[in-house]
Amino acid sequence: MSRDYPDRPIVGVGVVVWRGDRVLLIRRGRPPRLGQWSLPGGAQQLGETVEAACRREVAEETGLQLARCELLTVVDLVERDPTGLVRYHYTLVDFVAEAAAGEARAGDDADALDWFPPAALANLGLWQETLRIIDLAASHRRGWR
Repeated sequence: MSRDYPDRPIVGVGVVVWRGDRVLLIRRGRPPRLGQWSLPGGAQQLGETVEAACRREVAEETGLQLARCELLTVVDLVERDPTGLVRYHYTLVDFVAEAAAGEARAGDDADALDWFPPAALANLGLWQETLRIIDLAASHRRGWR
């Protein structure tokens, strides 16, 4: 199924990955949101659980393994073209995670990555829903300690 103008929603995962007090973001190397900062993630594969998709996508895009990974929330990303047709429709299953030891490196469809303190996120032009999800993840993560 094509990701552009699909005939049904595509299930994807997004992961709020923490190391200390910083969150990991990737700069997207492919549409949707080409060139924009985003959470690591991508499409779930047939026969793959959403948690396995979460761990695979983080490994592919950042080279990192996850020490802890928990379901956070589900959101929809629907983008329409100028004529009103649905160009992209993703049902995004979002996780909150702690990065295991290791160096992060951009890979797969990420053309860059970096660790950001939450206070710096407002200046990156993130999707408003991404900011909300990161805030939700920070609150959820406080319960881990």
